[in-house]
Amino acid sequence: MRTVRGLPGPLEAVDVRITQWMARYGVVTLRVALGVVFFWFGFLKFFPNLSPAQTLAVDTINVLTFGLMPGGVSLVLLATLECAIGLGLISGRLMRPTLLLLAFQMVGAASPLILFPGEVFTAFPYAPTLEGQYIIKNVVLVSSGLVIGATVRGGGLTAHPQGIEVARQTEHQEKDRRGGFQTRPRPGNHP
Repeated sequence: MRTVRGLPGPLEAVDVRITQWMARYGVVTLRVALGVVFFWFGFLKFFPNLSPAQTLAVDTINVLTFGLMPGGVSLVLLATLECAIGLGLISGRLMRPTLLLLAFQMVGAASPLILFPGEVFTAFPYAPTLEGQYIIKNVVLVSSGLVIGATVRGGGLTAHPQGIEVARQTEHQEKDRRGGFQTRPRPGNHP
């Protein structure tokens, strides 16, 4: 286990308290903040021309549905989807379906990088337009979803390094019990 050097004098106690506070409230804050962003951006899409992503979103859905879905309908469905994701994250209820919807939405949100490279890059692939930056920042939203998803079975962050070591040992024991760490003998190495 790696040892972490403490801070000098009274700063150590302050650092411990701050770190414990962040471990206790970090994932909840991340979940609610992500939910607010999804709800806010989704809500804007209910009002024509209020969302800066509206045109690109409608064009993307048009291509993905082979033109079978009218633009107005697709925008309302996208707005509803994003608001539902936002409400699920804010409430903390039905997290598995909420995170599944988030993953589905993120795939659609990233697709203009492939479908419309001329609109999302001034110089492909290293100089995104404002729309491209809007899409690329979704990697942070996906990462947030991964962190939140890691807690749906009751897990969480800890400020105590020994707690992490115990969790790792428990995972190894569970994998050993299920046969997850079994090694196969290599040819010529068995008696």
